[in-house]
Amino acid sequence: MLTWMRCSLLLICLLLSACASSVTPPARYMLPSDPLANTPRQPEGTLIVNSPRLAHYLDVDGIVMQLDDITLNAAREHQWAEGLGRQLERKLRANLAQALPTLRVMRVEGEQPNALTLRLSVDQFQGRFDGVAAASGQWQLLNAAGELLAMENFYTETPLAEDGYPALVRALSNSWEQAAKLIANEIRQGDYFD
Repeated sequence: MLTWMRCSLLLICLLLSACASSVTPPARYMLPSDPLANTPRQPEGTLIVNSPRLAHYLDVDGIVMQLDDITLNAAREHQWAEGLGRQLERKLRANLAQALPTLRVMRVEGEQPNALTLRLSVDQFQGRFDGVAAASGQWQLLNAAGELLAMENFYTETPLAEDGYPALVRALSNSWEQAAKLIANEIRQGDYFD
């Protein structure tokens, strides 16, 4: 009797462990990387890019989908491989360095005399029910004393080429690149580094 109970218990444990190990791990995604631009030898100025401040609902592992005009869903099976804020900062620095080749574009690292600082808040970075990937928020440019030089809102959207999360991630990346171009154009036209 005791042997039969042990065998039954062992069989139940094996079945439970088999079920537990069959859970599929979530798919993880990174924004496509951009080629790094060379840093100019004699830069006209330094632009420090702060890590973007994300809306609370975006600061999650799951990729966010807007299901209708008011419903948001963070995916459980499709997640960011790295924190979204870090990916957005890295991609923004690379895009700005390409668009502003005469500037040294860098992240916050100690004191940089006469450097301008770019701050961003991201309000949207999600797929939408109508088949577009939207990015929106606000950027601010500050001088070395912390005084506001410029402040603008941005909104970009990219239609998805096809259904699925890989297409969504690529479209989100494209929307973020468009936002970086808008910011770079404003900085270039403002002549802040004279």
